[in-house]
Amino acid sequence: MSSPSRPAEPGRVPTAADYYAVNRGGGLFSEAISQRIGSRLSVFAFKNKLSPTVMTVGNLGIGCLTSFVVIAAAGPVADGNGFGWLVGLIALVGWQLAYAFDCSDGQLARVTGQTSAAGGRLDVLCDVAVQSALVAALASVAKAQEPDTPAWLLAAFAATWMVNLVTSVMQHGDQASSMLSSTSLPVRAVKLVRDYGAVIALAGVLLTVAPQWTVWFVALFTLINAGFLAASIAFTGRTALRG
Repeated sequence: MSSPSRPAEPGRVPTAADYYAVNRGGGLFSEAISQRIGSRLSVFAFKNKLSPTVMTVGNLGIGCLTSFVVIAAAGPVADGNGFGWLVGLIALVGWQLAYAFDCSDGQLARVTGQTSAAGGRLDVLCDVAVQSALVAALASVAKAQEPDTPAWLLAAFAATWMVNLVTSVMQHGDQASSMLSSTSLPVRAVKLVRDYGAVIALAGVLLTVAPQWTVWFVALFTLINAGFLAASIAFTGRTALRG
């Protein structure tokens, strides 16, 4: 469970531990890896007088640029021209770094007392842009590797992927709730399948070692996200009926 906003004491330089203490979670992988990298980025940002907005834009730039590289290389890699492993490595590192910047902007804002409604909206909008580019990249690789991939599958993949972002936004505020609220290790391990940090790590590894299997990744996460959407509707509907 993350801690509430905790501005730094006047005259004291926040440490990585201070930034990590106010992280917003995201899942077992995200807390263990992405949020910790984000806390280090926050230390760097504070020392160099970079605002949370700069970190948000960093997420946008790195994330979209990485996806553009994957999209541009999808065809040549599928044709056997180019270093597929290098493109996959770029995706693995680039997407993780972008997500670390996304983790960092909130940590930096909360510890330094720079939170704002506008900053929160910018963060969400940049997340939408980055994840849209990510979906486009994975769909491009799937289509390039398997030309017979049906259009409806790619459309369903894109549509259901946004369930992750929408439900993440809905989990903050007075109306927030979770179907699996337990913080026990078994439950958190199950939640890895929807941990954004873990999912993009899996996608990066897949593009590095076996891009021809991307269509199966697309199909699997279409099913997972569609199932979660249906379960979320049922859970929320039942809660609403109970008043």
